[in-house]
Amino acid sequence: MALFLPNHSRPDEERPDLRIKILQIIFILIFVSYGVHLFGMQILNGEMYVSRAQNIVRRTTVLPAQRGEIYDRNFKEPMAFNIDSFAINITPAEVQASRIPEVITRLSGILNMPREQIERKVPSQYYYLYNPLEIATNVSFNTVASVAENVDTLPGVSWQSKLLRNYTDFGSLSHIIGYVGDITRDELTMLYNKGYQQGDMLGKAGIERQYDELLRGKKGRETRTVDVRGRRIVGDINYIRESPEMGKNLVLTIDRSIQTLAENALGRRMGAVVVMRPTNGEILAMVSYPWYDPNIFSQTDFNSEYQTFINDPNKPFLNRAIQSSYPPASTFKIVMTTGILAENVFSSEQTVSCQGELSYGERLWHCHIKKPGHGRLNLQKAMAQSCDIFYWTVGRDYLGVERIVNYAREYGYGEATEIDLPGEISGFIPTPQWKDRRFHERWLGGDTMNMSIGQGYTLVTPIQMANMAAMVVNDGVIYKPHILKEVRDPMTGAVEVHVAPEVLHESDVDKEVFARVRRDMRSVISEGTARFPLNIQSVEIAGKTGTGEVGLQNKWHSWFTAFAPYRTDNPEERIVVSIIVEAVNDWEWWAPYASAIIFQGVFAHQSYEEAVRALGLQYIMPIYGRRE
Repeated sequence: MALFLPNHSRPDEERPDLRIKILQIIFILIFVSYGVHLFGMQILNGEMYVSRAQNIVRRTTVLPAQRGEIYDRNFKEPMAFNIDSFAINITPAEVQASRIPEVITRLSGILNMPREQIERKVPSQYYYLYNPLEIATNVSFNTVASVAENVDTLPGVSWQSKLLRNYTDFGSLSHIIGYVGDITRDELTMLYNKGYQQGDMLGKAGIERQYDELLRGKKGRETRTVDVRGRRIVGDINYIRESPEMGKNLVLTIDRSIQTLAENALGRRMGAVVVMRPTNGEILAMVSYPWYDPNIFSQTDFNSEYQTFINDPNKPFLNRAIQSSYPPASTFKIVMTTGILAENVFSSEQTVSCQGELSYGERLWHCHIKKPGHGRLNLQKAMAQSCDIFYWTVGRDYLGVERIVNYAREYGYGEATEIDLPGEISGFIPTPQWKDRRFHERWLGGDTMNMSIGQGYTLVTPIQMANMAAMVVNDGVIYKPHILKEVRDPMTGAVEVHVAPEVLHESDVDKEVFARVRRDMRSVISEGTARFPLNIQSVEIAGKTGTGEVGLQNKWHSWFTAFAPYRTDNPEERIVVSIIVEAVNDWEWWAPYASAIIFQGVFAHQSYEEAVRALGLQYIMPIYGRRE
């Protein structure tokens, strides 16, 4: 029996026309979407993609700017300028990551550099960078030629001309001018928003650091079309060049002849000298010994020499004029005299009997200047003879610690002078409240006695000492010390900025008080402790000696601060000299003698050698007293 089923079509044979139409619609939609996309790319966004295509084959190179030059006040020969050299770079992203160690090894051999030094400059996190990284600087032409000969095995390696910083006749100028070096990662993090980039040179110390943004100039740009191998296309119509702008030239207040004079006068003695114009705060000379050679930082392998300086216990990188503080010793008697006269707590004609020693607090205090004692002295004689017993007595029993602290601060002690050099410290003025917090002890009469002669906890810098003398000269006005005199256009030499004097502090003390202090400072030279070393004919000097005791080892700092001329109708010709010779030197009480040489040289227009002969000091001058 046969079974017949209804005649139904199979599913895959149903409606073939519908499937064809669906496929047609899909293809039409695809073509329409592609058409719309192409229309957008070619018509609506065509310029953007053309620009992208051009950038793929166009390379932009940064053109470094020449750093501005630094001159002394006479604007003749630069003290810091640029010299031509070469630098070797590597662009990590142009090298396969696996081949970078091989390239570094080859470079190490050609450049004669430790492999580790190159690896530090090309860490693994920089492997993706298309920016060139500087590997070596101050490279000779022969070394560049060796790199060029091996260029096929050194992918990503290139070279360029690079200006290096050079310092002439550096000596003690190194602490003023400073030096430059490669920007570090930490510095780049802080300065990136100011336009600094990896491989830039940055001022690290001195004027180079203080005015880096003026000196660095403005970089240029060079954009050119290259082929896939980085070769420049001949007849490139898209070549663009933005020329770099040289940094500003800086003219300092430093007088190179006075700087050399002061440097030789201090000699190879650890200490510092400041020569300043008190009427406007201009620093004419600033010496700190020992110094260093800033040109070492232009050398590829400077690390070993740098480490030698870093490990030197004498700290040659330390600018002792602004970065070291010392007990002011008897120079502090200028502060004491000002307070005594201004407060009128002890008449200037009253006397104190000095028998060479004073009993107080279960101990004997000895007047170290004259053991048998000075006899009876008034204020003027006490200043001239630097009698400790007079100032101990008046400071403890009449003036008091609070007034002493106030007058010390009037002179700017305990505060930075705001000189335009980095790293200045502020010194220290102690108070009874400070001692209580620091040692949990109350302030005693013996502390006041120590403070009255510039010993104990009081610390001042040589630049603060110069400011003290300047305040006496200016009847209570202190001008902010400064090193920069002018900013000049590097092309025309025209003055763009002239630094005007700026008042740092103005005292309320009566001008007559300062006139009497000047008179008493003159008596130190005419009849007192500095009568012999400062007995010169070229100019009248007024000043104060200081002998600061250090510890219990019978070591002494030698201080001298002074101004000249004592009398003048032209205040602009006056200068202030402040000198510290540290106790680590052989004791020779050299600060007053060094001052005599400086004053003689400046006002008699003599060189160091001529000044020494004129003063008859050639028989006591050590061989190292001058720089060859």
